[in-house]
Order: sequence, then structure tokens, then C-alpha cells
Amino acid sequence: MSSVAPFPGPQKDPSAANRAAPPPQAAQPRVRDPRLDFYRGIAMFIILVAHVPGNRWASWIPARFGFSDATEIFVFCSGMASAIAFGGSYAKQGWFLGTARVLFRCWQVFWAHIGLFVFIAVSMAAIDLYGGFEKSYVNSLNLGHFFKDPMTQLVGLFTLTYVPNYFDILPMYLVVLLLMPLMMGLEKAGLWTVAAASVLIWLTANPYIIGLGPDGISFMAEPWSEREWFFNPLGWQLLFFTGFAFMKGWLPAPPVSKALVILAAAFLILSAPFGSWKVFLWVEAANKDLASLIRPTWEITAEWREKTDFGLLRYAHFLSLAYLGWVAAGTGGKRLIATGHSLAARIWAVLLKLITKVGQQSLAVFVFSMALARFIGFALDQTDRAVMTTAFANLVGFFLIIVCAYTAAWFKSQPWRAKR
Repeated sequence: MSSVAPFPGPQKDPSAANRAAPPPQAAQPRVRDPRLDFYRGIAMFIILVAHVPGNRWASWIPARFGFSDATEIFVFCSGMASAIAFGGSYAKQGWFLGTARVLFRCWQVFWAHIGLFVFIAVSMAAIDLYGGFEKSYVNSLNLGHFFKDPMTQLVGLFTLTYVPNYFDILPMYLVVLLLMPLMMGLEKAGLWTVAAASVLIWLTANPYIIGLGPDGISFMAEPWSEREWFFNPLGWQLLFFTGFAFMKGWLPAPPVSKALVILAAAFLILSAPFGSWKVFLWVEAANKDLASLIRPTWEITAEWREKTDFGLLRYAHFLSLAYLGWVAAGTGGKRLIATGHSLAARIWAVLLKLITKVGQQSLAVFVFSMALARFIGFALDQTDRAVMTTAFANLVGFFLIIVCAYTAAWFKSQPWRAKR
């Protein structure tokens, strides 16, 4: 992934040594890679669809056709974005100031998590209290324990020992970010040391790979059961730092090869019945004998495709998908950029701009969409959930997260500081 480096400053002129030196040239702004923001924006739309309760459209998201889903896109792209945001700080300002910036980002993510939980919990409680509906929206999120014993659960919420299922991705992201100072410190010992550390941490969550049994290290999600965090950061950090390594230049860009394209596409297609019950049922309807051969493999590979600890098959599936997406976008994302003046080109240019903006404001959009999804689900509960009604609800959701992205970008630009 390339970026435009600043232009070199003016060369010294020996014959003009006594003249006043010109002012230093301003550094050129970094050019964002369009592929990163585009694919991360796509992930944001998918995440919204996936979190609307009872959403018809959720039957057609990538998770229904393979091992990996939009979570992998989000984590991988977050790793790449972190290499841009924090890698330069470590290189220019040193380990301590680089770590300080990472800790500040962790502080932001932590409060985004707390704010999201409180807002949704209060909103669902208000609907239950004043809505007069038979359905309990508090219990639909399994928040009954929180309201029965708020003192204990508030302490658990702030110490991340109480992490309800719907609110689990930001705590995972927070812990993964906290591993970045370790990785940047190990960089001085060599890139193989960084790779070995990431793999060893992943193995603590997936010990079955080396024959140490199915139970690895995990984080408990609630004190009254043995449920663990739905996303184990010790496993998911492998994907985050893979994206980080590609953008940082620790890993070289893969070659564009017809053989690799065919291999990646074949893996995605052939693994679909093993990675999705939806596709498996299609195979079973077409050929019961073939389905009977697939079913034992499904059971044997349960740990290898496991989502909580980020099983190895999910990793292979996502890397195959990412490679095809990388090839399809072209060098520097040139195929994403609309050319020409046709109606299709103009429509694509608008769509690209909107999707990219959503990808650039991913944290704000993610927090907003998680809350929005519950309200869309509530609205759909008041309807017959017909095809057109569901389509309208999803499209309204898409429009609102686009508005959220542009609003977040406007606030970040601090227009009140601009000169008249």
C-alpha cells in the first residue's frame, strides 16, 4: 500500500550562501489509500445489516457464504489504518510518545464502548417502560441481569468483566490496540520476533493447533456463567497485525498472479458448504449423498472455523477474499476510481465517494450503527416485515450512517477555527 511522500526541500545554492534562507516547505498531506477506506466502508454497511434483529437482508451477507464475514474486514482494515495513524508516531516521536498516542486512542474506544452500552440500555428500558409492548427489548439483549443488579454490573462494565454479547467488538479492539506497544517494542529485535509473538499469542487462544486441547486462554464475559467474550482479542490480534504489517511494510504486497487468483477463488467456492449452514442446506437439497459426506467434516473442523478465538480456516478464508479484493481494485485502487462521463461512471463516482466517507469515519459510524440497528429492529417489529418494508428500513439505515459519517467528518474538520 503506497502513499505519497513529501516533496524534498530546496537544494542548497553555494553561490547564494549569504542570502536569507527561504521558509521551509510545508509537508505534503498524506494521500489515503482508497482501497482501505472503500472496503472498510463496505464492512460498515454489512455490519448494520447484520445487527438489525430479524433482518431479511442478513441472509445474504458474506457470513452466510463462508468462514469469514464483515468482522474480519473491520479488524484487518483497522490494523492497516493503525499502521498509518500510529506507525508514523512511533517512527518520528519514539516508543513512549507513540505509546501515549495509542493509549489516548484506547481511552476514546473505551468511552465509546461505555457510551454505546448506556445509550442502548437506557433506550431499550424506556421502550419497555413506556411502550406497552408484550416483547421485552431489555431481555432481547440479555440485559436483565444488569437491571436486577446494576451496582455489580456497572463495576463489571467499567472493568470489562461484564461484556454483553451485543457489545463485544469494541472491548476486543481495545485490548488489541493495547498490544501495539509490545509489537512496536519487539520490532527492534527483528520482524521475525514480531511475527513469532503474534503467532504465539494466537496459539494461547487456539492451543488445539499444537495438540494442547481445545481450551485456550479467554476473557470471562459475566460473573454468573462461564460465557467468555464473543471475540477473543488474543486470537483476533493475528488478523489485526497482519493488516498492520502489510501497511507498515513489514510484509510485502502479494504478487498479482493468475494462479493465485484461481486458487483463492477455488478455496472460497469449495469451502462455502463447510463454512455456512445456508450453503450446506442448498447442497443437501441438491444431493443428500454429498451432504452426508460434508456433515462429518463440518463437525471435525468446528475448532478450525471457530469465530470466538479466530480459527485458522477463518484466517485462510479472509486472506483469500482480501487477495481477490486487492487484485480487483488494481494498483493503488485505480479500478475503484470512476473514469468517463457516462451515467454509470457518474453513479459509481457518487457511490464510491459515499462508501469511502463511511470508511474514513468507521468508529463513529460503527457506534452509531449499533444503536441505529436496535431502533430499526424496533420499527420493523411494528410492521409485517414485508420485503419492501424491510428494504426501505435498510436503505433508511444506509442513508443515516452516511449522514453520520459526513457529520463526524465536519466536526473533525473544526470549521469554527477556519479564518473568514
